[in-house]
Amino acid sequence: MRKYILKRVFSSLLTLFIVVTITFFMLRAIPGGPFTEEKVIPQFVLDKIMNRYGLNDPLYIQYFRYLWNVLCFDLGPSYRYEGMTVNELIAGGFPTSFMIGGFALILSLLIGIPTGIVSALKRGKWQDKLAMILATLGVTVPSFVIAALMVYVFAWHLGWVTVGFWEGWTTSILPALTLAGYPAAFISRLVRSNMLEVLSQDYIRTAYAKGLSKYSVIYIHALKNAVIPLITYLAPLTAGILTGSFVVEQVFGVPGLGKFFVTSITNRDYTTIMGVTIFYSALLIGFNLIADVLVAFIDPRIKLK
Repeated sequence: MRKYILKRVFSSLLTLFIVVTITFFMLRAIPGGPFTEEKVIPQFVLDKIMNRYGLNDPLYIQYFRYLWNVLCFDLGPSYRYEGMTVNELIAGGFPTSFMIGGFALILSLLIGIPTGIVSALKRGKWQDKLAMILATLGVTVPSFVIAALMVYVFAWHLGWVTVGFWEGWTTSILPALTLAGYPAAFISRLVRSNMLEVLSQDYIRTAYAKGLSKYSVIYIHALKNAVIPLITYLAPLTAGILTGSFVVEQVFGVPGLGKFFVTSITNRDYTTIMGVTIFYSALLIGFNLIADVLVAFIDPRIKLK
């Protein structure tokens, strides 16, 4: 197991290095720059700005300097947010996105797993049909539509909550419910299909033949194997949901990290684009590593290579 983990850690670091390298050179290949404006900037002013940030240096020098800064956990200054570093932008927005995303992740698991189990056990009955209809709606309806419905029903019509500004936990309920819609529906469908496949296996029939209780067969033997694909799905889901959603944050006025994924691109803010990309990639790779190790522990039949 230790050898397997070391291999996965090495491959994860290599993947992150490739992501940093490709993103760096792709940004430089795009026409224009971070200080390209519709209003013409005097050349001597532009030269001073470029020299200040080292953008007039040869490309290979910029690349190795940025790699060294990343190794020192320094993502550089933002080109668009004066006086702010990318580290400060991430540190300011991520806790809010993490709180809402964590709440949404818990909700999606609490809703999706039981719904999928019940749907599999009641296959073909009204419980199964209702669950699959709701799951299909959750998967197909865009998040901005769900957000608008949440605002209309709970904020405008019922007046239970306020939207448009951030007050911590009191205003995190609707964004979390909106973010939980798609993953809860997908988890429900995933658990249902996996449970149906597992329940048709010979060892399940053998367990019943040995006189084991229905609870023991379903929740100990069947569910253990049915959640393995769910764990692999949770890795990218967790990374994505914890780093925020631009649409949901815009609708509910949440000062999270999601907005930087979009605004940094429109602003051509090289360092912010690189920073949020590296941050998201590191989370994604880390959660994938955790998922691989968990799956290996749950199912010893999986060979560690």
